[in-house]
Amino acid sequence: MLDNKVVIMGGSGFIGSHTADKLSDQGYQVTIFDKDLSSWLRKDQTIVTGDILDRVAVLEVLKGASIVYYFAGIADLHESSLNPFETININIMGVTVALDASIKANVKKFVYASTMYVYSDQGSFYRASKQASELIVKSYADEFDLDYVLLRYGSVYGPRAQDWNGISSYVTQILKEGKLDYWGTGTEKREYIHVSDAARLSVKVLGEEHKNTAITVTGSQTMTSNELITMIFEILGLKRNVSFISSADDVGHYTITPYRYTPQSAKKIVPSEFIDLGQGILDIVEKLLQNPEK
Repeated sequence: MLDNKVVIMGGSGFIGSHTADKLSDQGYQVTIFDKDLSSWLRKDQTIVTGDILDRVAVLEVLKGASIVYYFAGIADLHESSLNPFETININIMGVTVALDASIKANVKKFVYASTMYVYSDQGSFYRASKQASELIVKSYADEFDLDYVLLRYGSVYGPRAQDWNGISSYVTQILKEGKLDYWGTGTEKREYIHVSDAARLSVKVLGEEHKNTAITVTGSQTMTSNELITMIFEILGLKRNVSFISSADDVGHYTITPYRYTPQSAKKIVPSEFIDLGQGILDIVEKLLQNPEK
């Protein structure tokens, strides 16, 4: 194990908070830095609120840290397409501030949360900001001898997801309205991975064998959107009622595969044991029924 202190930038969010929990379970001393307080903060974790662009605050929180995970920034494709300047400013300058502070604080390893969209010509300004950020991470690593891992997440779902997260948004609309308005054709294929499995793999990459590499983090269950939608309606015991509004291209999503442009070759890791997609959807349904106002 590396030295004990880990700082998770953006650790109040979806994947970040789950990764924080897995790190705590492994005995790491976890500090979360985020603009928002975490709804899932554990007693064995510390949180510091602040702005990712505040160089003084970021340097202060990184003092004494051995490892930095970077989950901060704008991750919603729709939001990024509507706010290109804010997306580029926060996503690119944010990671640059964190990298610069990491060098000053003598951090040993920098783990950057990227996306499968870096392979694609889809994803608008979100994809562009992630491609640029990966290059910046690698440049800092080359220049200052900083170990890094690039985590390119696929289709992650599960508890604590944002409202715009694919499976969560589908289940929510179907529960509330008995129908689904789907932006796409239904032929889109995804390798879904439960956030708990994704977080577990996000800790596993701290091993020496993953040093200075890009890692594709996806699931073992490949399914078309059409099959997924049918599964959700069946789990809920409802008659399938779906409207396909447009092609995936209209909203910046890839259809079968993201692979177009490859900035750096990547290893791929999938969980050998994983939460089944059907069980994962059941868990989402139960949580939404317990909290219908969400």
